[in-house]
This record gives sequence, structure tokens and C-alpha cells, in this order.
Amino acid sequence: MRRFYLILTIIGLILPSIFVFQESVETGNILLYANPLATIEGMFANRISTIFIIDLLFGVVVFFVWSYVESRKHQIKNIGWVWLITLMFGFAGGLPLFLYLRERKLEAA
Repeated sequence: MRRFYLILTIIGLILPSIFVFQESVETGNILLYANPLATIEGMFANRISTIFIIDLLFGVVVFFVWSYVESRKHQIKNIGWVWLITLMFGFAGGLPLFLYLRERKLEAA
């Protein structure tokens, strides 16, 4: 299962990064952080994108709370790095990375 989570982490980091790279090249909004106002405007550009972004942001908040509790329970160190990766590169990479770290800790026990 660990290998599966690792593969999901890699895919989850690469796939969104393709579109982030395209957007960075076309607009100069490097990693979507160079121009945060344009990023926020794009995220809330219409009702459909607003629905998706609110759903995603709520999921990320729930993930942060859950991963904090799980990291304390299973003594997973450096959870802050997982959160940073999630904030910088997305939920699609951060969640499977945490699942990988959690599975590794569970297998070692």
C-alpha cells in the first residue's frame, strides 16, 4: 500500500504542476503566488469555480486537522512539511504524501 501512496503522491504533484507551469509561463504568475490577486480572482471567477474552490479549501482544512491529530497519534514528525507541500503544490500531492508517511509508520509498528 505504501508504494501505491507514493505513486499517488508523484502523480498528484506532477499533474496539477503541468497546468501551474503553463499558467506561470503565460501570465508570469509564478506558482500562482507572484500575483495573488489574479489567482484569487481566477479561483472565484464564476459560480462553478467558486463551488469547486470552497469545496477544496474546506477539504484542505479538514485534512490539516485530521493530519495533525493522526501525526500526534502515530508520532509522525515534521507534519509542517506536508502542510507546506500541500499549500505550495496542492492537495492532490499533500494528502497521498501524508497517507504514505502514515502507512510507513503503521507498518513499522
